[in-house]
Amino acid sequence: MVSKTGSYFFMNPKTPLREERGMIENAGQARILVVDDDARNTELLHAYLTSIGYEVITASSGEQALGIVAAQPPDLILLDVMMPGLNGLEVCARLKGREETRLIPIVMVTALRETKDKIRAIEVGADDFLSKPFNIYELAARVKSLLRIKRLHDELEQKNDLLYNVLNRYMSTEVSTQILRDPDRYLQLGGETRRVTVLFVDIKGFTQFAERHSPTRVVELLNTCFSELTKIIFKWRGTFDNFLGDAIMAFYGAPVSDEDDEWRALKTALELQETFQMWKGKWQTEDLTDLGLAIGLHTGEAIVGNIGSELVMHYTVIGDTANVAKRLQELAKKGQILISAATYCPVADRAMVRELEPQVLRGRQEPIKVYELQGLLD
Repeated sequence: MVSKTGSYFFMNPKTPLREERGMIENAGQARILVVDDDARNTELLHAYLTSIGYEVITASSGEQALGIVAAQPPDLILLDVMMPGLNGLEVCARLKGREETRLIPIVMVTALRETKDKIRAIEVGADDFLSKPFNIYELAARVKSLLRIKRLHDELEQKNDLLYNVLNRYMSTEVSTQILRDPDRYLQLGGETRRVTVLFVDIKGFTQFAERHSPTRVVELLNTCFSELTKIIFKWRGTFDNFLGDAIMAFYGAPVSDEDDEWRALKTALELQETFQMWKGKWQTEDLTDLGLAIGLHTGEAIVGNIGSELVMHYTVIGDTANVAKRLQELAKKGQILISAATYCPVADRAMVRELEPQVLRGRQEPIKVYELQGLLD
């Protein structure tokens, strides 16, 4: 069968369709959208593509095509260029400009043969270009190739989603996104000097609580508590560092830093205290009255990066800044948030504090100024 002049393709009448079908692997899993205002063309392509195992849907206008894609995106689009109303180039540009449809392969099909027409199709994002009329084997080969590429893209997207979900267990979504955008920078062994605010939070009285309950019950309670607390750390774009027994370490300012790192760290601390009290109220059958959070924060320069080996590494903070934050947490009583002057000064106009006596922290010789955080002005 030979198509009329201007139609999409011609067939070799001596080639049985069952042989052509053998050219395509796993065709039945792919949906192809054919867009053309000429019903003869869509009918011919529909007949041929379905005969070799593809699921085919058709549209007679650019507007209809956009509606179909929005409702149920196809795996590939064969798109005529010259159509009344919204032409193929405009449809292609719109689809390639949207995040949810930009990876759908689009083959522009036209009777135009000028080089400038091909260039224009490529400029709007077309993945391939075919001139009418064309051989069915060429069509089948290009469709197969583009579908293979799309399948690889889809597999890569799935792996990225999995990696993204894993990263979100350790840090906020903003930080996860930054790491995936520049993995060579953030996933190498080593560190860099950064200004960070380190937060330590410890459950005071938990050791005594653990002595009175079974290990199973202790772990269940601790996991439930940590789940609530880590949500708050991620909410304020903190980077989770580690669980240390019944304590949590987190920091702000790496791998992504902002001007309000100290403020977000303090907002985290206040919300941690509030949430912990609410959480205790939910466990009315448990003796939790003796439990309370002690929180310490300090800001300063530290080495931040992946510490460990090529096989096992941990993204963490190393240096005196982390040590001071830990000592402040140890100094804090139940329900207290103790911060250093380095953390307080950048937010002094918005932080409500009570200045305490200078303290000589364990392992240090000189006293430092210590403040008890009582609230923040939004």
